[in-house]
Amino acid sequence: MISFTMPRGRQLRFVSLAATGILLATVAAAPPGHARTVTEAAEPAAAAAVEAPLGVDEISSSPNLRQIANLPKQAPFDTTAALGTDIAFQGRYAYVGNYNGFVVYDISRPSAPTIVSQVLCPGAQNDISVHGDLLFLSTDSSRSDDSCASTSQSATVKESWEGIKVFDISDKANPRYVAAVETACGSHTHTLVPAKRGRSVYLYVSSYSPRAEFPDCQPPHDSISIVKVPLHKPAEAALVATPNLFPDGGYEGRQGGSATSGCHDITVYPAKDLAAGACMGDGVLLDISDREAPRVINRVRDTTNFAFWHSATFNNRGTKVVFTDELGGGSGATCNETVGPERGANAIYDITGRGDARTMEFRSYYKIPRVNAATENCVAHNGSLIPVLGKDIMVQAWYQGGVSVWDFTDSRKPKEIAFWERGPLSDTQLIVGGAWSTYYYNGHIYSSDIQKGLDVLELNDWRTWTAKFVHYPRLNVQTQPWYLSW
Repeated sequence: MISFTMPRGRQLRFVSLAATGILLATVAAAPPGHARTVTEAAEPAAAAAVEAPLGVDEISSSPNLRQIANLPKQAPFDTTAALGTDIAFQGRYAYVGNYNGFVVYDISRPSAPTIVSQVLCPGAQNDISVHGDLLFLSTDSSRSDDSCASTSQSATVKESWEGIKVFDISDKANPRYVAAVETACGSHTHTLVPAKRGRSVYLYVSSYSPRAEFPDCQPPHDSISIVKVPLHKPAEAALVATPNLFPDGGYEGRQGGSATSGCHDITVYPAKDLAAGACMGDGVLLDISDREAPRVINRVRDTTNFAFWHSATFNNRGTKVVFTDELGGGSGATCNETVGPERGANAIYDITGRGDARTMEFRSYYKIPRVNAATENCVAHNGSLIPVLGKDIMVQAWYQGGVSVWDFTDSRKPKEIAFWERGPLSDTQLIVGGAWSTYYYNGHIYSSDIQKGLDVLELNDWRTWTAKFVHYPRLNVQTQPWYLSW
């Protein structure tokens, strides 16, 4: 989903996250398209100190986070409607979803990424994951059939198709369509879950928006769909379970916020047999020791400030979980002083207890400390843990609010340590844009900008330097890996 922001008459505001020292910030004016950097006398730290609104496409950042590359979208994905979406990584390649298909990038030189191939396969939003020679793509747009040549067709038609598509990517220049599995209500997102014996992978498919007139998506819809894919026979991928996570119907939405009718996104932590589901009106903690029968062991709600439980991130120890609230569903300007710092934000929960007695206990909210303009979509969205030893630090996309690196080692006092952002796409009208997903992978930060293509950022900060020693052979962010820690 997507989100938006409001007038940016930015006040002079300082947020110092350094352990010591006094912040002395200066900002040089720059025309649109140029960088404007906040500088600090003592040490690099995030600081917002902008006296005037950013110009269209003007870049502002803290001195410890800089852009080293941008590769714009290319035809047939270079239209305003062809939104860039999620990212998966494997080896030297990044795979980026798009409402019209997906793109394979070579990122062996992060400062000079190149496009290897583009696959035209309309089916919003084309959430994406990879494993070995297989790529999985979510279709959440009612289509005439399961092929990439399908056309849009109403979900009121029984024969309409939505679900999971499987591609062979052994030849990165020529990905090959292999199979498809239809799922109830389609696949808004999916999460790859390795089987314990390594012969298969599971896809936990999240979907919602049931309607009485949709033959394949009838209410109530409180389930996820589980697809099993044999790695050596991917054409035999099949639906194996549809567990109901909310037998009581879930949150009804009567006191504000979204009613629960399925999940928006699930993050799994296979090494700990744990998962966190962001399920519209509920946040849930699940035991996934039986991959085909996940069990809810704890559930939380926030009827005061959360509008739409969107996604989740564990810390490395599995003792905390960060949930995001996509206030406005991606269509409103929410990074402003009227909305405030506790809505459209992250909520940090500590996980206490053991086994089935584990519970999630609320600690604090985190939201970027910059006011955005009425023409900018801005709200908490997709991010990943940075594999820092001994600390809990993540990088996160905030649409046109840009990129934020923030530390939640102290669950009660989260703080931003770096940021990077562009000015609005327009200073007269709201155009959907900005960072959809922003993830750390093997030494660099990669960001899928809805309109601007692929951004590559470099983070240089004493608090995160140990992350450079962690190397992942593959990264699907919602399949959270464990990394060595002390």
